[in-house]
Amino acid sequence: MGLKGHDRMELTEVVHWRRAVLAVVFNLVSLALSTTALLSSYWCEGTQKVPKPLCGNGKATKCIVVPIAVESINASGQDVVHYSWETGDDRFAFRYFHTGIWYSCEENILGTDEKCRSFLELTPPAERGILWLSLGSELVYIILLVISFGLLLLEIFYTGNPVCGLKLNAFAAMSSVLSGLLGMVAHMMYTQVFQATVSLGPEDWRPHSWDYGWAFYTAWASFTCCMASAVTTLNTYTKTVLEFRRNQKAFQQSLKEQTCFLNNKGINVYRDKPVHSVSESVDFYTELQKKVLLRDHSMDLEDVEESMEEEHC
Repeated sequence: MGLKGHDRMELTEVVHWRRAVLAVVFNLVSLALSTTALLSSYWCEGTQKVPKPLCGNGKATKCIVVPIAVESINASGQDVVHYSWETGDDRFAFRYFHTGIWYSCEENILGTDEKCRSFLELTPPAERGILWLSLGSELVYIILLVISFGLLLLEIFYTGNPVCGLKLNAFAAMSSVLSGLLGMVAHMMYTQVFQATVSLGPEDWRPHSWDYGWAFYTAWASFTCCMASAVTTLNTYTKTVLEFRRNQKAFQQSLKEQTCFLNNKGINVYRDKPVHSVSESVDFYTELQKKVLLRDHSMDLEDVEESMEEEHC
């Protein structure tokens, strides 16, 4: 019977360790995704409608063809009028752009490189405060993820007092929940700022069409992993507390049935001692469980010795 209780304890520890590792994996994935999204400029992407430049100087595509070369426009010293047969949207080019929290980059239709500018400069003055709040929330979100990651690692590698491990688990769960809430608020605030910039931003930047980029979905995937880590950690904490309470009732019942193995005076002292917190309950019943298991195991060995002596006689 003592061996079965020992096997049950080992199984509980293995399940607890697996949950802790799963929470660490979710937290690490969330940290990597959130950092990647914060440093990326592909939260939103689309096209901008701009007039086509004149063809020439190596420019042969997405341009307006003129009957004479650009270099000879002012060669005669007279003004030259150019006519174009292109009408409607044919007179415009649609250049690609992508935007993040830090900066916005646009395709250079006159060359092969990109032109980037700060997204803060493009944001309307009334929305810049919200953008700063969004940026600050993203940074705090990542900092809390790092803190919860460290607490979860300490919980895994700490093999001392189980009460300390339970406290580390609780603090890691709180940190994960707070970071997830801050991340969600930060993502929503940036979305609001970008939509306001689309309507009220500079004329030469306003997009013709746009959609969310891969960094936007990466940020929300990070939030999902963060909440998964928080739920796993809270589940581990809740199951551990419930297990301690169940063990408390089981040991109280076993103490009544095994009074011959314990000192009556000691039983009365333990039974009358009030438990003021979960930490005291964990310390008391962990120590008591070890004593009962050792006594059961010693009694099993005595039974085996007696049976061997009887067979020898």
